[in-house]
Amino acid sequence: MFFKQFTIRVRDLEKSIAFYETIAGLSVIRRLHESSAELAFLANKAGETEIELVCLQNGQTFEGKGFFICFITDRLDEIRQLALSQGFNPSDIYKPDEKTRYFYVYDPDGVSVQLKQMQ
Repeated sequence: MFFKQFTIRVRDLEKSIAFYETIAGLSVIRRLHESSAELAFLANKAGETEIELVCLQNGQTFEGKGFFICFITDRLDEIRQLALSQGFNPSDIYKPDEKTRYFYVYDPDGVSVQLKQMQ
């Protein structure tokens, strides 16, 4: 058994796609329209990580509270600078031990996203 995907209801599909492409390095692998919903599936190059973004006309969106999504990267400083340049207001970089560094940034719907580098 393995974890397949994570689904987030979003207010603005294009803004959310841009965030996850820019910050997490994911790419759109397919898009669908189903009645009043528009969906986008994003994945990393190896297909191991997949996020489904769902935009419902007049539908409820998630208010990103109580959890965070973590992505592992070897480009932590570069991605933090990119987040700053895009106006995403990332946190400082934290270093809880000699092998771990990370920062947080919120996606357009308030989901807390952690970018972590482990050596």
